[in-house]
Amino acid sequence: MMQESLVEYGSRRVIITITAILCALLEIVDTTIVNVALNDMRGNLGATLTEVGWVITAYAIGNVIIVPMTSWLSQQFGRRNYFAASVIIFTVCSFLCGNADNIWELVLFRFLQGIGGGALLVTSQTIITESYPIEKRGMAQAIYGLGVIIGPTLGPPLGGYIVENYSWPYIFYINIPIGVVATLLTLQFVRSPKYAAKKAFNEIDWLGIGLLAITVGSLQYVLERGHEDDWFESSTIVFLITASVLGLFFFIWRELRYKNPIVELRVLKNGNLRIGTVMSFILGFGLYGSTFIIPLYTQSVLGWTAYQAGALMIPAAVMTAVMMPMIGKLLTKGIKPQYLVAAGMLVFFVYSFWGFKIITPDTGKDDFFWMLIARGVGLGLLFIPITALSLSSLKGQEIGQGAAFTGMMRQLGGSFGVAVITTVLSRQNMLHRNDLVAKLNVNSSDVQQRVIALQQGFIAKGTPPNIALSDAHKVLDFGITKQAAVLSYMDIFLYLGIMFLICLPIVLFVKQSKSVEKVDLSSAH
Repeated sequence: MMQESLVEYGSRRVIITITAILCALLEIVDTTIVNVALNDMRGNLGATLTEVGWVITAYAIGNVIIVPMTSWLSQQFGRRNYFAASVIIFTVCSFLCGNADNIWELVLFRFLQGIGGGALLVTSQTIITESYPIEKRGMAQAIYGLGVIIGPTLGPPLGGYIVENYSWPYIFYINIPIGVVATLLTLQFVRSPKYAAKKAFNEIDWLGIGLLAITVGSLQYVLERGHEDDWFESSTIVFLITASVLGLFFFIWRELRYKNPIVELRVLKNGNLRIGTVMSFILGFGLYGSTFIIPLYTQSVLGWTAYQAGALMIPAAVMTAVMMPMIGKLLTKGIKPQYLVAAGMLVFFVYSFWGFKIITPDTGKDDFFWMLIARGVGLGLLFIPITALSLSSLKGQEIGQGAAFTGMMRQLGGSFGVAVITTVLSRQNMLHRNDLVAKLNVNSSDVQQRVIALQQGFIAKGTPPNIALSDAHKVLDFGITKQAAVLSYMDIFLYLGIMFLICLPIVLFVKQSKSVEKVDLSSAH
């Protein structure tokens, strides 16, 4: 069979696995490493906060446009050539990003870097899956999962360290040596499957490519920028939501009718892939949502540095790394993936509820440790079983197509997660602030005593009485703002936990398609 001819053994398989993980890490670390350097970029390039936000948005749009097309592009150019070209595009654009003279130059190179990076994630997953025999697929996904889960966690501390000790262009320059090594290893060791004949230029689904770019590009823009532009108050957002909905409708119609579709939607007839695609979306929501919210809380409320906030996440990433091979072994022994996914969702609920309980205006570093270890365990239990379930009953070319769907949905889930969290955080913050202000009775003796005590403190430092009173009121207002922010973060943790708890019974009632039962049996021996 086609996929068996691609199975590798011994040192060759080790080298291919390392190459694929290096490329996956390159791509994923770059999605989060930039977050902590935005302030420095803004100052250095003379950009506004909105303009510098495009550094993240452009990369995400490039990423999400190319991911569904990776399987088709691999067939068109040969997987090894396409993979190597993607690494080269990513590496060259990393150099150009570091050398950018103005913000829009940087945004353009980030978009192109995202187009190169999108292929790295999905194609590396396909390469690893096909390099291992079927009975070891669970272990293959565990190895790949290490890069995917640890990548977003490594970004902030690494970015924080580089920005504090060097300058922001170095967050791009560190990709260059890794990219050069990955290119050489790819050209030397990665093999391409024997695909059907390439499509002639006039047979290529150009309309499909255009509709796909409009659909996912518009959707990604809406998710990334909607909150800042106040959603439906912005005519641009309304226009792009309309474009995305219509684009999706015509894209599906086109792909199901055209004989050489750019994205093979028929692969979604596979029941396990459909389930896995939905679960990948939920996983992306939880993974990127929690990776976004904890550094945000520790930096904005607790006043930590970017490096401190990023370093807090490392023990959880190590825990996930320890979990991965264990989960891979459980799958190899024939334990059903949905049981492990359900366990992961339960643990993720525990983590979220724990966060809801411990968050205060001055939570200490040690309070986070076991809560984040629970997050690491939960993500370990979710990632590999979801991927294994999605790809378990696919063969040959379908593996790449399935990996593209789950990769895109994980990415979109992350974007949805960050967009929803940002919006809810802002709304809840306003509600809690209004509520706290309404309950603050200025005639209360406690409030008056507090204001007098603060005023006396400022007067003791030499501040004139009238200014001291104004400063006392500012301190009180700051306290209310901080308390409102903490209550908003508590809400987010609670809602995240409830979302995973609601999904738990749905996962348990999933009926696997008959085709996977065969795979489960074969993977049990």
